[in-house]
Amino acid sequence: MSDPYDSPMMRQYRELKARDPDALLLFRMGDFYEMFGDDAVEAAELLGLTLTSRDKNSDNPMPMAGFPHPALEQYLVKIISAGRRAAVCEQMEDPRTATGSVVKRDVVRVVSPGTLTEDSLLDPRTANHIAAVFEYRGKMGVAVAELSTGRFAITHLQKLELVEELARLAPSELIVCETQTENAWLKALRGQITVLVTPRPSWDFLPDRALKTLCDQFGTTTLAGFGVDDDAPEIPAAGALVAYLLDTQKAALRHIHQIRPYRIERILGIDPNTRRALELTRTIREGRREGSLLAVIDRTASPMGARMLSEWLAAPLVDKSEIVARHDAVEELFANNDIRSRFRRWIAEVADLERLSARVGTGRATPRDLLALGRTLLILPEIKTLLAKCGSELLKRLDAALELCPEIRAAILTAIADNPPANPRDGGVIREQYHPLLDELRDAARGGKNWIASYQADQIRTTGIPSLKVGFNKVFGYYVEVTNLHSSKVPAEYIRKQTVKNAERYITPELKEYEDKVLRAEERARELEIELFQALRDRVAAETPRLVQAGGVLAALDTLCALAELAVQQNYVRPEMVEEPVLEIRAGRHPVLDARLSRGEFVPNDTRLGPDGGLILVITGPNMAGKSTYIRQVALITILAQMGSFVPASDARIGLTDRVFARVGASDELSRGQSTFLVEMSEAANILHNATSRSLVILDEVGRGTSTFDGVSLAWAITEFLHDHVRCRALFATHYHELVDLEKSCPALRNANVAVDNQDGEIVFLHRIVEGGADQSHGIHVARLAGVPAPVLDRARQILDQLETQHAAMSQAAAATHEAVAPVSNAAMPKASAPKVRAKTARGLTASLFAALPDPLVVELQETDLAKLTPEEAIERIRRWKSIVS
Repeated sequence: MSDPYDSPMMRQYRELKARDPDALLLFRMGDFYEMFGDDAVEAAELLGLTLTSRDKNSDNPMPMAGFPHPALEQYLVKIISAGRRAAVCEQMEDPRTATGSVVKRDVVRVVSPGTLTEDSLLDPRTANHIAAVFEYRGKMGVAVAELSTGRFAITHLQKLELVEELARLAPSELIVCETQTENAWLKALRGQITVLVTPRPSWDFLPDRALKTLCDQFGTTTLAGFGVDDDAPEIPAAGALVAYLLDTQKAALRHIHQIRPYRIERILGIDPNTRRALELTRTIREGRREGSLLAVIDRTASPMGARMLSEWLAAPLVDKSEIVARHDAVEELFANNDIRSRFRRWIAEVADLERLSARVGTGRATPRDLLALGRTLLILPEIKTLLAKCGSELLKRLDAALELCPEIRAAILTAIADNPPANPRDGGVIREQYHPLLDELRDAARGGKNWIASYQADQIRTTGIPSLKVGFNKVFGYYVEVTNLHSSKVPAEYIRKQTVKNAERYITPELKEYEDKVLRAEERARELEIELFQALRDRVAAETPRLVQAGGVLAALDTLCALAELAVQQNYVRPEMVEEPVLEIRAGRHPVLDARLSRGEFVPNDTRLGPDGGLILVITGPNMAGKSTYIRQVALITILAQMGSFVPASDARIGLTDRVFARVGASDELSRGQSTFLVEMSEAANILHNATSRSLVILDEVGRGTSTFDGVSLAWAITEFLHDHVRCRALFATHYHELVDLEKSCPALRNANVAVDNQDGEIVFLHRIVEGGADQSHGIHVARLAGVPAPVLDRARQILDQLETQHAAMSQAAAATHEAVAPVSNAAMPKASAPKVRAKTARGLTASLFAALPDPLVVELQETDLAKLTPEEAIERIRRWKSIVS
């Protein structure tokens, strides 16, 4: 029996598969892409394909699965979504003219999550980053690229900074050296972010080789012209990343024409937990863009602008001059409705110039892509004319950077037809009268077809057969078909070729002669069109650096116009940026809720933090009253201001912030073996270790994941540490009313609470932040709003009355005991005041709720005659009580 594994075709398959064993090999066979062996088994399950086998009658049939070639992109989406890579193998010659034992095939590209360029595989509003990381000379070298736009940037940082930076970049694929896959930093990274990790050969990361790869890519002998040292720690990662992109794309990367160094010190620090908690670009629950801050502020008119807006939000600035430059541009566009509207109207008409340029640069642009590119270039003169009228420095810089590329526009629009096909092999790509030879061939083809029609009429007249017709098929070309009814009238020079139902088919020498002319003309015209299209595409590809730059200008202009449009629509104001550590916001609003609610429905609140008004604000009050919303809105307003946006307030004065920290919500991570409280304390530790006096910290309910005493103690100590040692601006929303006492010992701390109106026993939340601390949580009222059954609420009120009565009794007894032992206890009292915990321990609560008899400890305390106790007896009794409680 035949061996399905040892045919020439399968030997070819195995050779191609061996080049990249980890990728699914999509092996082109005629009109299908086939997969064999383990790939077929995996693909059948992953893609929902039918698993069959090759040579079923053999002793060892080969598993096989496939799909039609027009469905390639839809299956690539499934492969990439599953975090896998695919090697696309095409037939490199026409099977009809192949001379060897097997058609020549080769992998034309490797598709992975980080190397996508097709619009159908990408979210047009979201950047698709691929990053490389390499540990070198005690630093972490990082390179990041976006293949679909040509952006390429590098930096180096400390190991502790790596997770935060990659969380900001959110790469879909990470390239690492095969010798560093077991390094501790990579293991820690895998636990924090989800990304496909692709190991690469160690030689790609060799410094000298990496430098040569980069210089070859950029056509230089050194990287100094880009402001990069040739021995910088990020060079190995950058060189390995370019090598990977070249290897997967099997084409030049002309659109990646420069390397941009950056430093994370110039970016507002936002750790992964804070990004999630504030829902900057994705919601916490569903991980969707809709509902996030990004979605709410997005007024961009193009995909390029949407991506840049996301980039600005992910990396707010810390340099005052750069922030003010953006504010100046937004203010100019905000004030001039006519200019802003015209910009937005034109930008809405342009194609995605960045991603079009990328497809041109990698040799994958279609005729329709080139036409869209040419039509986009038609709009640039209008935009540049209007930019020249703008006065802000940033808009002037955009005007200077915008190239009109008139020769590229003319070349495209002169050559490409008005309605070209997507595939150049379909013909009709090149305009009439563009190329004389092409016009001649087309005329010959059209003339030949006319002759065929004339020939049919002539044959009908000559033979007297009215039903005679001339047809065509791929087997033997043009033919004359005569029904059996008229077979006696067939001329002798007709040569019979085929019998069909009720008819015979013939060929004639004259017919074959003209057929050859027609077919040769059509084929030559198609070949010439492909040659002309590829030559034009190559010409445009040589200019991709200018096109990419023009795309960047349009993206920035769109983003600035969108921020101005947002300010107009949502009544935002320009913030004043200052160096002092202040945060003064009048009538501030949460940007997401403000956009969702009807105009005027959201209750605005003031914020005043700084050396004069207090650096730390402790906010108490019931759930659902707005504490969490308030502290989040302060953080979001700060981030919006430093990204260059106006802010939702009536007035704002914002001191530059180096980092924003948010510890909010109960982000339980049991799937990682971490409890809610462990995660909470880990995030708190990160803040305490890394916050500076220029940072902004917001804390929500820190300490509630443990017992009441532990929680209050930790919350108290954390607040004191922020006040005494970090001295940063901070907002702490808490249910621990004990913390209001901190105001007595912390001069830079102020209390605030959420106002509540009690109308005849009915609680109404006013959502206003007022001075002073709250003394009630109104938890039972919140439970009623949540729909808890009335009998449960009634029982809860009874228990609350009982607990409050017992608590009052214990407080009186404790006060008397304190007086009795005052001389001794005062000597042992610490310098700082301890919190007065109002809540009961777990033991006390259990006894109060479920015991049939009063708590013995409470009874003994009530029956103790303090006046008869000596100090020594009092101390001994307190020690015994403490051991019982513990």
